[in-house]
Amino acid sequence: MPEFRRILLDGAAVEVRRDGDELVAGDGRRIKAGQARHLPPVVPSKVVAVHLNHRSRIEEFGVEAPATPTYFHKPVSALNAHDGAVVRPEGCKWLNYEGEVAIVIGRTTRNVSPAEAAGHIAGYTIGNDFGLHDFRDTDAGSMLRVKGSDTLCPLGPGLVTDWDFPHKRLRTYVNGTLAQDGSTDEMRWDMHYLVADIARTITLLPGDVLLSGTPAGSRPVEPGDVVEVEVEGLGRLASRVVSGPTPVRRDVGAQPTESEEVRSTALGGDWEFRGIRPPRR
Repeated sequence: MPEFRRILLDGAAVEVRRDGDELVAGDGRRIKAGQARHLPPVVPSKVVAVHLNHRSRIEEFGVEAPATPTYFHKPVSALNAHDGAVVRPEGCKWLNYEGEVAIVIGRTTRNVSPAEAAGHIAGYTIGNDFGLHDFRDTDAGSMLRVKGSDTLCPLGPGLVTDWDFPHKRLRTYVNGTLAQDGSTDEMRWDMHYLVADIARTITLLPGDVLLSGTPAGSRPVEPGDVVEVEVEGLGRLASRVVSGPTPVRRDVGAQPTESEEVRSTALGGDWEFRGIRPPRR
């Protein structure tokens, strides 16, 4: 399957094509993939993420499956790349990984049907929808700091343009140990549905990214941990968790908290969805 990446090559951002274990630039220059300094494979104007989509995640929270999808926004300033460092600010402790398939838009998309959406998708990559749950008490509605803080949106390693999403495994590893094990077959809404749903009211532009949801097993990680998300046919996205050198400023804004809501959500409890949907019986 064709795969394209963006790397920093001799000081310039260059699009390259993967050829086995090498990356090939348009001018013929070659570099080993393991030696390249990766950039996010696309340059989106926006990153949109769906909340609950995988059946195992819904069951983990112990709630009724939602009737329709709901979304949140990750600012593009949160973008990160394969082998990049994900920063957990000093004073925070509830940083969770969420391995996901990322949909990449190929052409301007507005008011399309699910059947038409396939023709508007350029391809797919891997995303890790990291969340800094220390700010959930204050940003639960918008998820802005929870999901939008700097470095919390790794994408990569490449954009695969001829990938069919059914029957694909999605696995997340922490320090080599399996932490999430899901499949695209457990998604309540498939890739085409998500694109069509968002594009009803929001124009999607080439390069825009939709994160399609995570399976059960999202848990906190610590500085020094290596998190890898592997999707069948898309490769393996690696991230290194590091500690921020300075604490979150204390002279402005809400401070990190460790409430029941924060702990429950970070550890796979149901607090996040209490009062939103009736409990499962």
